[in-house]
Amino acid sequence: MTFVHDLTQRLEENRDKISEWMSKKRSEVPIPIYGSVDIRDAGWKVAVVDANHFPAGFNNTSPEDEIHLAGLLKNHINRKHEGCTWVHLYPESHTRNPGYVENVATIKRLIILAGFRCTVGSPELEGHGSLDGITGPLSLDAVEVDGEQLLVKGEKPCLVLLNNDLTEGMVAGLGAHQVSPPPHMGWQRRRKSEHYQCLQEYVDEIAEILDIDPWHLMTTWFVSEDKCLEKETCRQILASEVDEFLARISVKYDELGIDRQPVAFIKNDRGTYGLGIMAVTSGDELLNLSNRKFKRLMYSKGGVDVENFLIQEGVPTSLNTSEGAPVEPVVYLVDGEAASWFYRINPKKGEMENLNSPSAEFKPYSEVGKQFGEHAHGWHALVSELSMLAMGAESQNQMEG
Repeated sequence: MTFVHDLTQRLEENRDKISEWMSKKRSEVPIPIYGSVDIRDAGWKVAVVDANHFPAGFNNTSPEDEIHLAGLLKNHINRKHEGCTWVHLYPESHTRNPGYVENVATIKRLIILAGFRCTVGSPELEGHGSLDGITGPLSLDAVEVDGEQLLVKGEKPCLVLLNNDLTEGMVAGLGAHQVSPPPHMGWQRRRKSEHYQCLQEYVDEIAEILDIDPWHLMTTWFVSEDKCLEKETCRQILASEVDEFLARISVKYDELGIDRQPVAFIKNDRGTYGLGIMAVTSGDELLNLSNRKFKRLMYSKGGVDVENFLIQEGVPTSLNTSEGAPVEPVVYLVDGEAASWFYRINPKKGEMENLNSPSAEFKPYSEVGKQFGEHAHGWHALVSELSMLAMGAESQNQMEG
């Protein structure tokens, strides 16, 4: 069996070639100002399983990384938004989630550290004054919509930094601004499958440079379209597709000597927050779900009905704590560069399960890097930076489409 970890020397030997290739590819697409990815490392496969263009969780990164993160932010903003002095941060409306509020407070701190004025707020948050974060209140600025523009205390910011994934649709007032990430990358338009489609091309090219099978650097996936799961016929078609998919993975496992039962994760093709995610080992398992579980699968953040499903190969994590709790790396990137890591630990879940649940704990690299970070700057950084290239390609496709 090929273990990706055993090929680390090959990765190091090709560093210069990869850097040159990465530089060329970054010049061809609009690189995201920021993003985060969840990684699964099974030893025999290291892959991005989720990519966020509007990342929450900056508050879980290492404080030691803040100067580097701020430096990358400064470079990106100065390069892409020449003359910018004032960044307005447009958050989600999670007024009761102190973890999310702390994330916004951290981003604000990074923007100020990068040398810019920073205000925070949105019309939806009008009247709140401040929000309660983990370490204290976050002051909000009064924001009003004036036609196609946002005004903060009557003035127009140089740049609006979106930390709102637009699941529930476009928000008013962004038409006359420089906005980053661009609103067309919100979940009202974006699809997870589009990301993996773009990512596949970059993974294929890197795998050729490294002379390895690209299967080791990416999850297998497909999209089941136009599914109305309230109808039995639609459920049966999806179950049949899942069986065929699992059979293909079984063949690959046998070929590589991987002794385990394949798992398919079924996710809605848009949206975030771990809603509408289910793991199955057969089509029958899907058919035997209770109506309650089916409804959960069909639900997405904001209550948007789901029609297309991303079916993704489940990748077990080989990382775990001394007590046996599974661990997965989360990488935070600014200007396309892997810049900070933390680790999601969930003592109530298994190695193949979705770890993004209320029982999850977060530990920064500065605390647990010696335990879990052997491949942080190698394979984990590589696949996460490929994901940012793919995000740039997605954005370009949206603009051209």
